[in-house]
Amino acid sequence: MTADPAQAVSIPSGILRSYDIRGTVPNQLSAAVVKQLGRAFGTRVVRAGGQRVSVGRDGRLSSPMLEEALVEGLAACGLTVERIGLGPTPMLYYADAVNRTDGAIMLTGSHNPADYNGMKIVLGGKPFYGDDIQDLRRIIVENDYAPAATGAIHTVSVTEDYIDRLAAELQDMRPLNVVWDCGNGAAGEVVQCLTNRLPGRHTVLFGEIDGRFPNHHPDPTEPHNLVDLQRAVAAQQADLGIAFDGDGDRIGVVDARNRIAWGDQILLLFAREVLAQQPGAPIIADVKASQVLFDGVAAAGGIPVMYRTGHSLIKSKMKEIGAPLAGEMSGHIFFADRYYGFDDALYAAVRLLRLVSEGAPGWLAEQIDALPKVWNTPELRIDCADDRKFVVVDMLKDHLRAKGVSFNETDGVRADTAAGWWLLRASNTQPILVARCEAQSEAGLKAVGRDLQNWLSVFGINFRM
Repeated sequence: MTADPAQAVSIPSGILRSYDIRGTVPNQLSAAVVKQLGRAFGTRVVRAGGQRVSVGRDGRLSSPMLEEALVEGLAACGLTVERIGLGPTPMLYYADAVNRTDGAIMLTGSHNPADYNGMKIVLGGKPFYGDDIQDLRRIIVENDYAPAATGAIHTVSVTEDYIDRLAAELQDMRPLNVVWDCGNGAAGEVVQCLTNRLPGRHTVLFGEIDGRFPNHHPDPTEPHNLVDLQRAVAAQQADLGIAFDGDGDRIGVVDARNRIAWGDQILLLFAREVLAQQPGAPIIADVKASQVLFDGVAAAGGIPVMYRTGHSLIKSKMKEIGAPLAGEMSGHIFFADRYYGFDDALYAAVRLLRLVSEGAPGWLAEQIDALPKVWNTPELRIDCADDRKFVVVDMLKDHLRAKGVSFNETDGVRADTAAGWWLLRASNTQPILVARCEAQSEAGLKAVGRDLQNWLSVFGINFRM
């Protein structure tokens, strides 16, 4: 009972992904599509006994228009919609947690190009992903909406409370010289307000929220996106630099010697801090993480857990096993220790500043220097169509099995070689295959890369490190 079937729209294939919704605007994500998705999710909230939903949006040019459609769809289910407005995704998660709403949707294209947008969703305090996301299509196709009703729409400000919560981690910190690169993403205004409260020298690059991303693309896993940050750190002789992705849930770090500190390296520093208070705790990292991370967690008295890539997947795994900390190579860091268990790059930033503040000058660079030396690649991205990328990974698994090669298939293929290991997995958010290689020497890294190259050539995939 419910929506007029004549008003129904088709949902383009490929936008309902494993752990969120993403597509180009307007040919995949139009206002009509977003309204239907809002009504479908609102139906799930109503059927779960919920009454209130939080909604936030990032700074993309399409976000205000799509937010209007989303709110309209949710309210049509009789829900009270609490709009928190423009800000980073973790601020929406924070609003959901502290205001105890029954569901939450962040309208964001995350780190995708400027013509993308999407949704990250929470239901009943838990990530909404996998089969639940696919169920939204079923509701729309079958016209199985909750009965039409008129809900209420309110504006709810949580920005100051969120900034207060971040700043609480930095009471009595020693002054630091820090450069912050917001990449014109949704974290800009929050970072500007936060840094105004902190002692020391804080320089904010590209803090103006601009959905065109005129300075560089906001993806801190790509080294070329960190060049401006590295230049500023060098010019100002800063203690460190911090970068954020487009919606503020992924962090990038540059140390005082202008080196990129990758997500798994930062996670190990956090793990040591957490394990000092919670010995024996499980610490989760995704399959892309270095073996140095897993060995380091074990050496610090923790239980290393290798798991699948994906923010929703890892948050669910954290709850399942009671992990106080988790992270991904891509810069998602999840703290349940003293926090709420969701990925928040701004919170990770203040936790890192606390560690740097408590250490001697040069602490971060010294910690990176002390890590076991390995040679590895960043995430390597290989173009592959959405309708082929998972097929390629499955074919590779079959081929390796037929050749008697053992491998870890937690997420894609992670295979050990005599020199190190390589990984190949299909991205859940982009039409690419993601590869990574690691070895104990520079020559070994080349050998690992050749091994992966040879396997991929069987399927006509041209891979070069």
